[in-house]
Amino acid sequence: MALGATIYKASLSIADMDRHFYNDFDLTIAQHPSESDLRMMVRLIAFALHADEMLTFTKGLSSDDEPELWKKNFGGDIELWIDIGQPDEKRIRKACGRSDEVIVYTYNANAADAWWRQKESKLRRFNNLRVIHLNIEGDPEALIERSMQLQANIQDGELMLINDENSITVTCKEME
Repeated sequence: MALGATIYKASLSIADMDRHFYNDFDLTIAQHPSESDLRMMVRLIAFALHADEMLTFTKGLSSDDEPELWKKNFGGDIELWIDIGQPDEKRIRKACGRSDEVIVYTYNANAADAWWRQKESKLRRFNNLRVIHLNIEGDPEALIERSMQLQANIQDGELMLINDENSITVTCKEME
């Protein structure tokens, strides 16, 4: 019998001073059985960095045709495609053809650097692609609960994600 996804609920309050965006979101996050806790939290971090009423989690690992998060306009066109990790060039090419903007967030420094060195020359041709490494200070897994109450504060390009007992700080570095 196949294992099902683990469902998490997150009440996320966002204060993004960089974008002057302030809002509360009640999110449902499905963690695929093969997905690590860290990867799930990176999806939540990506949501916080791009929070918008139209930004949604997708089927993610369960689908080859969808990113981890996307923002579609009312006409159904994809404005923002967000992937996590080190997707292959074919997936990125497809994303760049379908979306106005594509962002790939990496989070494992050694693996991300090796992946970028291998793919950089082929990926540079996509003008609508940004590859960003997340430097995470603290233990994001310590924030995980089945029902999470989180505060995200963003200022000067730095994200602080906080619950009652723990916090992490995330900085973004665009891969060059």
